[in-house]
Amino acid sequence: MIPWEFLDSAKVPGQKKDLCLYRRGDEYSIRIDGTELMNSRVHASEDSLAEISCNKIAHQHHQHILIGGLGMGYTLAAALRSTEGSAQITVAEIVPTVVEWNRGALADLAGDPLHDNRVTVREIDVATIIKSDHKTYNAILLDVDNGPEGLTRYGNDWLYSGDGLKAAYAALKSAGVLAVWSAGPDKAFLKRMQSAGFNVEEKSVRARGPRGGAHHTIWLAVKAS
Repeated sequence: MIPWEFLDSAKVPGQKKDLCLYRRGDEYSIRIDGTELMNSRVHASEDSLAEISCNKIAHQHHQHILIGGLGMGYTLAAALRSTEGSAQITVAEIVPTVVEWNRGALADLAGDPLHDNRVTVREIDVATIIKSDHKTYNAILLDVDNGPEGLTRYGNDWLYSGDGLKAAYAALKSAGVLAVWSAGPDKAFLKRMQSAGFNVEEKSVRARGPRGGAHHTIWLAVKAS
């Protein structure tokens, strides 16, 4: 078997642990402290995060979508495929090096979505955007951790707290969607979303698509119209 090759590391603001990029043949992996956050061969659930969310807002005009976390670009690419040409997509990525990877070594994986003129990249904490923008987005897609807790950085815990969910509710337009990716279900988080005023649907999706593999969880939380 071809061994993994370490390519680069990136400092995560406010954290002592680094993000690390690895390659094995044509396969790429991003890890933190030995835990794999994403793999280029396992992204069907990230695609589903965008596709299902965009389907929910397909009837809405002048769509503006906020994506928290760039990753390997798969969620962004799926959102671009699933929206009309006039849609705007803002990507919040707090680690500048991850943006560099997506313009370099990882660019071809998802079809180089950063070159689409509908995309704006902000190298900033997605929480900062959510706190400051009100009734701005048709959808907010969060794929910044392995679930509703701050794995990548401790500050992300706020996103999944009652206050964070209420801020996301305020940042959405009427009938807007908050979609959150997770490696697995979490009943307590589901209840917090409902307590924040959302109508919530929990979906189990395959990590590798129709071919099988593990299942991941996507929560679709809709703001009342």
